[in-house]
Amino acid sequence: MTAAVPARAPRPPRSAAPTLRFERQILRDGVPALACADEVGRGSLSGPVTVGVVVVTAATRPAPQGVRDSKLLTPDARTRLAPQIQRWAACWSVGHAEPAEIDAYGIIAALRLAAHRALAGLSIPPATLLLDGNHDYVTSPAQDTLLGPPPVLDSVPPVRTLVKADLRCAAVAAASILAKTERDAIMTRLHDDHPEYGWAENKGYSAPEHLAALRRLGPTPHHRTSWRLPGLSGAEAGPAAPAAVLPDETLALDVAG
Repeated sequence: MTAAVPARAPRPPRSAAPTLRFERQILRDGVPALACADEVGRGSLSGPVTVGVVVVTAATRPAPQGVRDSKLLTPDARTRLAPQIQRWAACWSVGHAEPAEIDAYGIIAALRLAAHRALAGLSIPPATLLLDGNHDYVTSPAQDTLLGPPPVLDSVPPVRTLVKADLRCAAVAAASILAKTERDAIMTRLHDDHPEYGWAENKGYSAPEHLAALRRLGPTPHHRTSWRLPGLSGAEAGPAAPAAVLPDETLALDVAG
């Protein structure tokens, strides 16, 4: 298995639109189809972790106008752009890992599972996978066959990582929009059954309303109970929960401000 090749790019100005320049550099190196991926929901207290994948080829035209990292867009803008991205991409897919899988295998293995499910849904097999960030969470470690979830794919393509790819690379930004809109829709549907937690607004992140409901009512089957959630006793809570994360909309204000 080819190891991930990390790259670091200077952060573009906040007003700059991402382009396909980096993706096309990879395609010119003999890659016939490049998959570009981003994740959402890693730091949420409830709901799935989700990975979106967009495939581009040498024939792919510039991305639809307005494509940005999903955290920099309003919900209405993401909803408007998602079908345009689906028509624009050579192919696309979104994969999820459920809270029970996060509890059973850990967040990184769950991210891997969601990514593998997304890759399995592609109609065009990619020759290379580009990930946002500096960590390859897609390539399975050797011990994963013993400790991780059942395999979805026999193998994954070679992985490249790029820090701030969601700000620089249009296809990665497009993947983030597909992942965000699909996960948001799931959390909005779950809100109908559990309105006390405010998921239609906070999407499962640690907003005050969500934390207050956890303290008052405890967790639902959609919460990640291996994490140290309010409302769980020490015996029930997991030993090492990730830090709470604010809703993506709040993060967007932080980035923009």
